[in-house]
Amino acid sequence: MSTLQSNLPDPSLQAEVEQLYAHHHGWLRSWLRRQLHCRENAADLAHDTFIRVIAARNAKSILEPRVYLATVARRVMVDYFRRSALERAYLDALASLPEPVQISVEERTIVIETLCEIDAMLDALGEKPRRAFLLSQLDGLTYQEIAERMNLSVSSIKKYMARAIEHCLLFSLT
Repeated sequence: MSTLQSNLPDPSLQAEVEQLYAHHHGWLRSWLRRQLHCRENAADLAHDTFIRVIAARNAKSILEPRVYLATVARRVMVDYFRRSALERAYLDALASLPEPVQISVEERTIVIETLCEIDAMLDALGEKPRRAFLLSQLDGLTYQEIAERMNLSVSSIKKYMARAIEHCLLFSLT
């Protein structure tokens, strides 16, 4: 429990997390295995769920442990599926290149982590600013073309782009 001890300086909070883990870890792992149909991924996501519980530092206030753990685990699963989809899309893009491109495992991990960060950053934008930003940055459309495609005014597109760029800059500082 050295990891818990370093992350939970409050002994009563540490005891709560240990009790929560002892009483519900097996149930959570089984629940995740039924959701994922994979024992190894279920074990990994159960671990990630308890890491989030530790980070939240609210184990003392949990009234319905299984409901709480299932809610946190669902969020962990969403992140897992999103990351898996990004990884598959990246690998598909690599496979479609004319010449085989060999990159190291470390480079691949960095690229996938970066894609996940970009996805999280864009996900925090509203729908219209995100769409305008992607049309500009990925499709290379002008503001006029974006306005026509989105059926909005150019001034609205300028505002959305300013919001998106500011968001990206602020996100990169955190």
